[in-house]
Amino acid sequence: MTNPSQTSVRNYLLRLMSPDDFSLICSNLVPFMSREGQAAESGLFGRDGFCPTALIMGSDRSACDCVVQVPAEGYRMPINSLVAAVEGRASLRNLLLRYVQAQNVQTAHTALSNAVHHVDQRLARWLLMIHDRIDGHELQVTHEFLSLMLAVRRPSVTTALHTLEGELLIRSERGCIIVRDRPALEAYAGGAYGSPEAEYERLLMPVRRQD
Repeated sequence: MTNPSQTSVRNYLLRLMSPDDFSLICSNLVPFMSREGQAAESGLFGRDGFCPTALIMGSDRSACDCVVQVPAEGYRMPINSLVAAVEGRASLRNLLLRYVQAQNVQTAHTALSNAVHHVDQRLARWLLMIHDRIDGHELQVTHEFLSLMLAVRRPSVTTALHTLEGELLIRSERGCIIVRDRPALEAYAGGAYGSPEAEYERLLMPVRRQD
């Protein structure tokens, strides 16, 4: 994978940058691919964002690790290059700060959902968030990995998957979950899903899938 042109790049923030900002960032991008990782989740992003957001806030380090949850490809760049670009370009800094605000809202709603929603709804929310950020309808994840992301025991994940499958919202196979009925899955998630997505759309651009 080579450095992208702005008309073909898939990351939303890169697409929203001014041509000058994009040119500055693109010159430092290096492609990478990764397939998996393990961590307890506090926030989730894909082609809608970047990490670590702490750098944009003036910190020299992040308190969290960035872990690729599903097979993916992307770009990385040296930290000092990003910091220098942000310090020198107000338009770039403002764009990335709007993303930081959207991500903070998502993190807050993750904590709220963990406290008040049943694991079935939390699983539906997580599946919708991943579905928003991939092509197709197949999510390559295991029960064990979902238990880490949702901070619940593996049997709770299995029960929740059976519930969603029984409602004909998904199909669960070994190492793979297939979204069958997106609108019904959103309805099942209820208040667990939607508010962070609406904030991202208010600040940046649509992030929710429409298919």
